[in-house]
Amino acid sequence: MLLSIKTKLKLNKRQKVLMAKHAGLARYTFNWGLAAWDDLYKAGLKPNKYLLKKFFNNHVKPECVWIKEKGVCQKVTQYAFDNLGHAFDRYFQKLGEYPKFKKKFKDDSFTIDAGGKPLAVGGTSVKLPTIGWVKTYEGLPHVTTSKLTISRTADDWFIAFASLQEHIPEPKKYEVVGCDVGVKTLLTLSTGVTIPNPKHYRKELAKLKLLSKQLARKKKGSKNRFKARMKLAKHHARIANLRKDTLHKVTNYLCKNHAMIVIEDLNVKGMMANHKLASAIADCGFHEFKRQLTYKSEKFGNQLIRSDRWFASSKTCSNCGCKKEKLTLSDRIFECFDCNFSLDRDLNAAINLSRLAKA
Repeated sequence: MLLSIKTKLKLNKRQKVLMAKHAGLARYTFNWGLAAWDDLYKAGLKPNKYLLKKFFNNHVKPECVWIKEKGVCQKVTQYAFDNLGHAFDRYFQKLGEYPKFKKKFKDDSFTIDAGGKPLAVGGTSVKLPTIGWVKTYEGLPHVTTSKLTISRTADDWFIAFASLQEHIPEPKKYEVVGCDVGVKTLLTLSTGVTIPNPKHYRKELAKLKLLSKQLARKKKGSKNRFKARMKLAKHHARIANLRKDTLHKVTNYLCKNHAMIVIEDLNVKGMMANHKLASAIADCGFHEFKRQLTYKSEKFGNQLIRSDRWFASSKTCSNCGCKKEKLTLSDRIFECFDCNFSLDRDLNAAINLSRLAKA
């Protein structure tokens, strides 16, 4: 299957400047294309990425001498227009919002290739077109890829690419498992295993407030404000990495030990509308949990089953099957008065989910 690999680059000052130039060129091209798209649309025309790309290469590039600076790959502009076209496709299909102008230091990235030739990747060094050799912090598998994407998070640069990987399914310890996700307990399995919620954001909130206060007190445009901004961005990245690390460990455990995995199809966007629980729900990463399970199930040979969104897993008794009319968040123990059965609320829901696999 086709899987992507992302790892951190070990760059010197000259290479960091070169990466920033590529990201700046990609940002300028995207913003120019978006502005031109808006102007053409207001004039009653139907623009597309091919028309904008042709006009940019024939009329805009010759006037901007800095674009052809030595060491800057010209393929960056082509992929910037491709990203713009993909963003509009998602907008017209109602899968995303209207494209917005890119800002410096926010989601800086660019994509390059070797002019249609395969790029060889492997070891702790990668040779990038026009940029040269760059080092990585960890060894990469020896594979070939068609293109490379380089992005910036805080003040660090990362390289990402997709490659074909083979994985032989291994025998699983359990046949079926139901997974009930929550805020108090991150994951409760029908096998009785519970995984507590580490609450990374809440633990680091005090330092985030301090760094945000320090940033607000710095003079705009000063070097000290830039340093404070980088400190805050690095701390945000650290929290995100801790959350991803927890979810990767959980999903790896599920996929390596269970043949069939049943999860809830939660309306995360609707849950986030509750301002009292939005912060705690966002800290759990429910969408990222489902995304990782989706591709890892294919990788490890699992069967992933999503329950119906309106399936009352928490309100249904796992012993007799009767359904409660009302169940509040404060009710942590499920009690069925028809069969005198009581069980932990999350474990009861996980058992109900596991039975969907047999159905």
